Amino acid sequence: MAEGEPRSLAETPTWSVATVMTGFVAICFIVERSIYRFGKWLKKTKRKAMLAALEKVREELMLLGLISLILSQTSRWISEICVPSSLFTSRFYICSEDDFEVVGGVSSLLNETQLVKSIFGSSTHTCSEGHEPFVSLEGLEQLHRFLFVLGITHVLYSFVTVVLSMIKIYSWTKWETQAYPLSNENLQAKRSKMLRRQSTFVFHHASHPWSKNKVLIWMLCFVRQFKGSIARSDYMALRQGFITYHKLPQSYDFHKYIVRSMDDYYSASVGISWPLWVYAIVCIFVNIHGLNIYFWLSFLPAILVMLVGTELQHVVAQLALEVVETVDPVGTHLKPRDDLFWFKNPDVLLWLIQFISFQNAFEMATFIWSMWQLGLHSCLMKNQFMVIIRLICGLLVQFWCSYSTLPLNVIITQMGSKCKKSLVSEHVRESLHKWCKRVRRKTQLARSLSVTSLDFTVDETEETLTVGTLSRTVSRTSLDDLGEIEAEAAVTDELLPDHN
Repeated sequence: MAEGEPRSLAETPTWSVATVMTGFVAICFIVERSIYRFGKWLKKTKRKAMLAALEKVREELMLLGLISLILSQTSRWISEICVPSSLFTSRFYICSEDDFEVVGGVSSLLNETQLVKSIFGSSTHTCSEGHEPFVSLEGLEQLHRFLFVLGITHVLYSFVTVVLSMIKIYSWTKWETQAYPLSNENLQAKRSKMLRRQSTFVFHHASHPWSKNKVLIWMLCFVRQFKGSIARSDYMALRQGFITYHKLPQSYDFHKYIVRSMDDYYSASVGISWPLWVYAIVCIFVNIHGLNIYFWLSFLPAILVMLVGTELQHVVAQLALEVVETVDPVGTHLKPRDDLFWFKNPDVLLWLIQFISFQNAFEMATFIWSMWQLGLHSCLMKNQFMVIIRLICGLLVQFWCSYSTLPLNVIITQMGSKCKKSLVSEHVRESLHKWCKRVRRKTQLARSLSVTSLDFTVDETEETLTVGTLSRTVSRTSLDDLGEIEAEAAVTDELLPDHN
């Protein structure tokens, strides 16, 4: 081996190779075992939605591993693709040509050649005159690291979002406990408490003069979102409206339903879907010097989170105004329906919140990658004041969205026309599924036995055949009744819990 040349694996001592191999295997094994034990705990505690979310995290890690494998195996082939140099115009560069002179004057450690290598990459493959590599080896390696940082950052942001949201949602437990005594009181006491709670709810949302104006009410709702996520009177009124609309018992645990809905949300939001990948690719494409596209995109989550918060407050205000306009008995005024939401679809708000979380994660991933790969003096970091504003804005918006907007969205979107599958707990759904399978299996068995018995009585009288048909019908009915009793018992345990 010539002096100064890198060693091949054949010329590397075995102890150094074994040491590196041990480190990689140990880290991967620890991560894999941690995920496995966490999934085992979720399965033991019957958190099926969270278990599905964990599976999506595994899928995203597998996708990142596949991308890493493909890039490592095809990077040299891609770097050997040569294209005319005329296609590489400075119009589509991340940095302008003047940035090289500015950076070179500030730091003697980064001259123009080093900056070109760190941003645009270099390759050992030599193209013919007038041609350049489509993407250099160094550029592909930096792209590989950016995708890895983006995936990990998005998973961490999703986890922090759910943790903050759960902290807020669990703070409502005391309100759910205060609603239970209603089921143990007489009718007059129930009506009095419901009237008092509903009056407070209506006063908070329909007493302001602007609430009567279709335009000014939006400005009023915009201001109300900054006063907090939700008040006690709002929770009580929305809970009562949900229970009344879906004809549930007063003792129904609405808070547990909200927690299960939050689990389902997390299961659906974890992972980068293909529309978000498309958005990330478009952002990379339009990140041209002079546009400062990342700076302006950093304000997009702030705008969206305020729009979502305003819409949620507007839905609550509409429900309160409808109570004022009606003269029906207390407890039946709220009318949940999809018409209250944008495009008559409550899921639109959830999609916007998912996009807000991804945009904030993309912003943080871009910053981490720029510091890691390009350094503090690169063109992406030259205006440090703008970078600080982007980071602070993204962190504040993510915290506000996680701790206030998302919990508010989880409870208010229950005011749609349909209830979610989390209306009953997982063990009740499993009991119903098992009952359905058992009834189908027993029905098929009874049918096959009846057909066999009819083969032996084909020459009997019509009366005998009639009796056989009636007995088969009764047997099938008894099987159905037995399954219905078991399923009804499971549902009753869920809808009528013992709160004494």
